[in-house]
Amino acid sequence: MGLAVGIAVLLIGLGSLISPRHPDPEKLSQYECGFEPFESSRIKFDVRFYLIAILFIIFDLEVAFLFPWAVVLQNMAWAGVIAMGIFLGVLLVGFLYEWKKGALEWE
Repeated sequence: MGLAVGIAVLLIGLGSLISPRHPDPEKLSQYECGFEPFESSRIKFDVRFYLIAILFIIFDLEVAFLFPWAVVLQNMAWAGVIAMGIFLGVLLVGFLYEWKKGALEWE
């Protein structure tokens, strides 16, 4: 444990000593989508931003389950194919439900 802490302190110390420091106003300025921020950072976001982000994460993670299944598809019995068909069916029902409820519509 002491060796790990010592190496961490050594590397951070070396990085702070060796790294170049050339601050200028452009480098130290706030950056937000390529233009200066024009409102307070305390404004409330529209809930649709969060809904779209949550839906993206849900469906993105669901699709990530397809890759391991696709790799072993040739070595899999019919039970695995049927299980993945049920999984894709549930995913499709969820997607159609969200589409029908208008969660994917912005306006």
